[in-house]
Amino acid sequence: MFHGSMVAIITPMAEDGALDLAALERLVEFHLENGTDAIIAVGTTGESATLDMDEHCTVVRRVVETVRGRIPVIAGTGANSTSEALHLTRQAMEAGADACLLVTPYYNKPTQEGLYRHYKKIAEEVPIPQVLYNVPGRTACDMLPDTVDRLADIPNIVGIKEASGKLERMRELVERCGKRLDVFSGDDGIAAEAILNGAKGVISVTANVAPRAMHEMAAAALAGDRAQTEAINNRLVALHKALFLESNPIPVKWAVSQLGLIPAGIRLPLTPLSPQFHAQVRQAMQEAGVL
Repeated sequence: MFHGSMVAIITPMAEDGALDLAALERLVEFHLENGTDAIIAVGTTGESATLDMDEHCTVVRRVVETVRGRIPVIAGTGANSTSEALHLTRQAMEAGADACLLVTPYYNKPTQEGLYRHYKKIAEEVPIPQVLYNVPGRTACDMLPDTVDRLADIPNIVGIKEASGKLERMRELVERCGKRLDVFSGDDGIAAEAILNGAKGVISVTANVAPRAMHEMAAAALAGDRAQTEAINNRLVALHKALFLESNPIPVKWAVSQLGLIPAGIRLPLTPLSPQFHAQVRQAMQEAGVL
């Protein structure tokens, strides 16, 4: 259903942390012009943790309105409360999103059975395509392949963003579940190899900064062209790493501000990129050909 380079888009903010919706619209157009295959609005890279409910829904609506059906819009609607995730998912469906991306419940460490029931309830109560999102390094919760295998039988669970950082996990999910749901890499560093091994695309942080290159890399990998995939990805390796020198989305917001697309605003408890990392991120952007 979805494929290619799908940007986990940052949420532009003014210096005081207020939403900058005009900058958001410019950012969406930037991605449309540069080949991004889908936009994820208010995922964790979009600072979902510090947006209130009204802001969250406002950003999703504005992205949907700006895209106007030109590419898919996937709304981040996960929460560690099942009732809150249900509410956000309903709101996203009403706003016109094409699908929802639901991160595993964070902090409260549900069991695998709890994860299964959480996702099953949301999928059964809100009839919109849904993508699971496993990122144990941020949530302290790892959704195991056995649980994904069970959830893959639910018709409107159509994919999983797997961000464990383990290529072996990606391969296992493709082998076990790939005929029933699409597997997407949630880690830019292994995305090229993951797609060459059967993943359908990447939900990307790097695409915020280098959307054209990420689109072309994903397209080459989906076509099975290893040489072209590696040639493009080699230019991006330093950027993949530099964008995690501090907690995401600190480096990526700084990088996009350097492109002149957004102000430098970010919300506490996150802070602007530390000056000692500026040169390294800038060098990685130059190697990627975007600066």
